[in-house]
Amino acid sequence: MAQASDAARTVILTVDDDPGVSRAVARDLRRRYGESYRIVRAESGESALDALRELKLRGDLVAVILADYRMPQMNGIEFLEQALDVYPGARRVLLTAYADTSAAIDAINVVDLDHYLLKPWDPPEEKLYPVLDDLLEAWRCSDFRPVPSTKVVGHRWSARSSDVREFLARNQVPYRWYSADEPEGKRLLAAAGQDGQRLPLVITPDGTPLVEPEAPELAAQVGLATTPAADFYDLVVIGGGPAGLGAAVYGASEGLRTVLVERSATGGQAGQSSRIENYLGFPDGVSGAQLTDRARRQAARFGAEILTARQVTGLEANGAARTVRFSDGSAVAAHSVILATGVSYRQLEAPGCHDLTGCGVYYGSALTEAASCQGHDVYIVGGANSAGQAAMYLARGAKSVTLLVRGQDLSASMSYYLIQQINEAPNISVRARTVVESAHGSDHLEQLTLRDVDSGQTELVDAQWMFVFIGAAPLTQWLDGTVLRDEHGFILAGPDLTDDGRPPADWELDRPPYHLETNIPGVFVAGDARAESAKRVASAVGEGAMAVMLVHRYLEQS
Repeated sequence: MAQASDAARTVILTVDDDPGVSRAVARDLRRRYGESYRIVRAESGESALDALRELKLRGDLVAVILADYRMPQMNGIEFLEQALDVYPGARRVLLTAYADTSAAIDAINVVDLDHYLLKPWDPPEEKLYPVLDDLLEAWRCSDFRPVPSTKVVGHRWSARSSDVREFLARNQVPYRWYSADEPEGKRLLAAAGQDGQRLPLVITPDGTPLVEPEAPELAAQVGLATTPAADFYDLVVIGGGPAGLGAAVYGASEGLRTVLVERSATGGQAGQSSRIENYLGFPDGVSGAQLTDRARRQAARFGAEILTARQVTGLEANGAARTVRFSDGSAVAAHSVILATGVSYRQLEAPGCHDLTGCGVYYGSALTEAASCQGHDVYIVGGANSAGQAAMYLARGAKSVTLLVRGQDLSASMSYYLIQQINEAPNISVRARTVVESAHGSDHLEQLTLRDVDSGQTELVDAQWMFVFIGAAPLTQWLDGTVLRDEHGFILAGPDLTDDGRPPADWELDRPPYHLETNIPGVFVAGDARAESAKRVASAVGEGAMAVMLVHRYLEQS
């Protein structure tokens, strides 16, 4: 067995829907491995996945996962398949009855199962421990053995600390969080020669201290690619949301030298979603982070380069080349470009909201803050799918969740399945025709003033948490004077470029623009940044794939 010092933060996780069996499994595991490993037990596949995601965010390691086969809602094989995305290196064990051995054999192919155990296994000294000993030894000898993790020291109510945590989490970088007021946080500050006046402090796995790091510096220090490997490509994809990732996958898989440039973290708004339940092929739903991670790994496997924390500031047509310029003055060129810049959440203009952003007021799901909402009253502003998904996710631990909606109800912009779920959730309420008048607090959000749109009456409520989803603005300002956009900033393409559907006056080619092609030949748009787009994950992915098909057509005729 490993010594405690070697596996101080390493977890063995067990999940079984029968509380008696769950306790028995955990008891047997603690008896043998409790001094060297942390034993975590769950009683449903969903709660076990939540535990795994929380462990992943904190940078903890999971050596072995044991899952019962016969569980409602999500059986053991389905759970292990999703767990594989979170901890691909963990050894996987299925607990089965004799009648389910055929299912266990099938699981060997589905989830690369390491072992299956028949219940009951008494005595564990003969039927359980030898199997676990071998699996733990194999895990320790693998590439997933314990490694140093990134450490973040900051203040609980600090916008910059929140930004850094969100950046690391969304880029799948394991880290551990330490409050600057706690003993371990103070020790880390002292070790870095800091007095805590400038936070956050980030300590990289190799021990390099970074004080108040900006995204490009942080990305480079934690191992994310930030610099293109070449000067010229077949295709540059700008934006790493579903449309951009879809374009990168299809572009690279079809032989195009492809680089994807993302200003923050891949996934876009969809990557922040706690649960997407209407995406084809995922009947049990999928989190935005999970879908993003799969797509990113898929694009990389086909050879696409993915650059993070690179801000694009300009686009130029130089003969047959399309030049993309970055904020640091550098540039990269390509035969073609796909604009998949997506959108950002509109800011709430109510007094007090700007000063409290990151200190109780958050835009998007901010899933790194969800654990801190346990037992609290949470307010969500907005009535579209992203707001509904966040409400369902936060309601699992919050005391109450209140949706503030300017309209008469949720039906105007939210999918029917989400409205049903919200209506059935006992701790979610909807306040229609209600807006935030102002936000109050010194160093963090403490109260909200709410106003009834019809009567004008106001009400002061206590609130520590507010998540805002009030529509989206396209991230296209940098295209001023280059690419045609509508009055809201969304990019025009194909027949939408002019009122009569004809090519623009300065269009130089004999053919009309392709469906997703902008007024610059070879520059295409896909996803939410396109005017009149569907604003759904599936349509964005489809447009990314379609844009690559049109890129091929453009290159063949150039």
